[in-house]
Amino acid sequence: MEMLLDPFRVSFVFRALLAGSVTAVLCACVGTWVVLRGLAFFGDAMSHGMLPGVAVASVLGGNLMLGAAASALVMSAGVVIVSKASDLSRDVAVGLQFIVMLSLGVVIVSHSDSFAVDLTSFLFGDVLGVSDGDVVVITVAAVVGVSACVVLRRPFTALTFDARKAATLGMRPGVAHAAMLVLVALATVASFQVVGTLLVFGLLIGPPATAVLLVRGIGRVMVLAAVLGVAQVGVGLLVSWYAETAAGATVTLLGGLTFLAVLAVRSAVCRVHPRNDNDNQLQ
Repeated sequence: MEMLLDPFRVSFVFRALLAGSVTAVLCACVGTWVVLRGLAFFGDAMSHGMLPGVAVASVLGGNLMLGAAASALVMSAGVVIVSKASDLSRDVAVGLQFIVMLSLGVVIVSHSDSFAVDLTSFLFGDVLGVSDGDVVVITVAAVVGVSACVVLRRPFTALTFDARKAATLGMRPGVAHAAMLVLVALATVASFQVVGTLLVFGLLIGPPATAVLLVRGIGRVMVLAAVLGVAQVGVGLLVSWYAETAAGATVTLLGGLTFLAVLAVRSAVCRVHPRNDNDNQLQ
């Protein structure tokens, strides 16, 4: 038991646990909609699209989270505008924004005297370097994000399963879609400080995708994803402490391995006890 508790008696590790756990709860709620709506590519692109704002904030000595937020909002708006102004699919619009924002970020960072160090920090984060102020900001973001998911649950659900019906019910699917993109931006901005822009995708997708394999019902998926995410953060920090590995990468690696393990077990069980496909649908 002492081996499990000793690392968290160190102040910076305990702050990392707090920040990572709160981030995991936020990502669980927002990530559930990302998984159900098939917005995984957008979430991945968003995590990279924050790089220009983070780079500019770093060069100017500003707040990194504010820079990330500005960049994320620009990318979200760009995706919506390009999709509406052209006949291109949403994936193409996301892909174009992704490559432009990522390249621009690398170009800006390349002017830094410590290019390699700065780029590594932006991409992979520094969960063990989270400050008390960062914990407060992440907590506020989590409260806003989770509250929005609760308040907007009905329009989000209608949009996810039948956008045309959502329109007939007056739920304004266009507005709901834009709100969902803003929530994805909020989750990625809050997460990048913990695991970096490259690994945000792991917290946003891993736990919700695993939860979808195990339970039915959107509420249950969110709750289980939050539990899995918090456990992933705690175990990942312990493993990184004793194995002397990168903390953020270890956390997200555990999420991916957990998903693959659950998928393998579930597939084996389904072969032994086949069920009707309708049993696997979310309700």
